Amino acid sequence: MRFFRLDASIRTDGSVSRSLADEVEAAWRNALPDAVVTRRDLGIDPLPPVWPDALAGKMAPPDARTDAHLRARAAAAHLVDELLEADAYLFAVPMYNFGVPQQVKHWVDLIITDDRADNTSVPLVPGRPAVLVTARGGGYAPGTPREGWDHATPWLQRILADVWGLDLTVVSAELTAADYNPAMAHLQDLARRQRADAHAAAAAAGSALAARWRPAA
Repeated sequence: MRFFRLDASIRTDGSVSRSLADEVEAAWRNALPDAVVTRRDLGIDPLPPVWPDALAGKMAPPDARTDAHLRARAAAAHLVDELLEADAYLFAVPMYNFGVPQQVKHWVDLIITDDRADNTSVPLVPGRPAVLVTARGGGYAPGTPREGWDHATPWLQRILADVWGLDLTVVSAELTAADYNPAMAHLQDLARRQRADAHAAAAAAGSALAARWRPAA
């Protein structure tokens, strides 16, 4: 059994998305202690900005590809290999400035330059189970002043579920900034309840993800 875990928070200590993802991972490790985990941490170790070279190299005739083109294409191929080699997936992505972190967008863009992933009408990993953990500093639920401002989660669902074909479960935590933003102090109790609910949902998602996997006959 092989899991792929991607983290994107630029924080290590105090990161809500990492904490929730740890909950998912702990649940699947409890069920599948011998599982192999491939990790990619875009928050700590972002990819070099090679997407332009990867795209240019894809479009260039083979005999016109530069060393930079070839290195970028090799990097993209490695990212696709990581996805194709996994049986199940965990993505931990906070929302930054109402959208996905730029390092996540670059990761997706680079993957789509690879010949195996460039046709976005053909799922890359259809039907494989995945958990997406998201964290948002404010409140974006229906009826709140910023309803509709979360442009990260819908985009990630489009890529992970609609384009790549993953069978996706989403676990979200909101109001994560209440602990340190004085303007949100009155929301701290609600934030704690939401955090507790999110951790419970993360544990359940991890257990369900592990339970779905069955060895090949």
